[in-house]
Amino acid sequence: MAEIELAAVPKPERAKPAELVQLIVFRLGDEDYGIRIEQVKEVTVTPEVARMPKTPPFIKGIANLRGDIIAILDLEERFRLRPAGRPIPERSYTVAVEAADYTLGLMVREVPRPFTLPLSQIEPAPEFVQDATTRDKYLEGIAKLPEGGIIIVLDMRKLLTPSEVMRLPGKAASS
Repeated sequence: MAEIELAAVPKPERAKPAELVQLIVFRLGDEDYGIRIEQVKEVTVTPEVARMPKTPPFIKGIANLRGDIIAILDLEERFRLRPAGRPIPERSYTVAVEAADYTLGLMVREVPRPFTLPLSQIEPAPEFVQDATTRDKYLEGIAKLPEGGIIIVLDMRKLLTPSEVMRLPGKAASS
């Protein structure tokens, strides 16, 4: 009897799992914005904020967050998504985010929520939507959602210009 040689049958390729990105999502104006979860230190009710002199209008002041003094930013005002001077709501939330060598508190009006999506759904932000006055581009990309919406993904390490970082309350003392 002749031996039958079986041809090597290739094993079916396992589909590589899609690389997932976890975001903390919040609303600014009428849009959803997100920050990668690894850049978020914590989310809390906004503590009492003390105004500081000679800071840009979008820096609301400083707050004591669990023993750390951090600058509190209003991104709606920074991005000009609402009229300047609109009162801060009685209750807001602070997303404490870590950038290179400082921590910021981002004031948001609604409780931020976690959201997970495939990295492939985040596309680079077009050049024309970036702020031409800043050297670094602070938009990581635009996440397209299956149901048709979008989430604007921020890169917190590039949100402020170097000169704005130096003007943060308490930054000069710690530098």
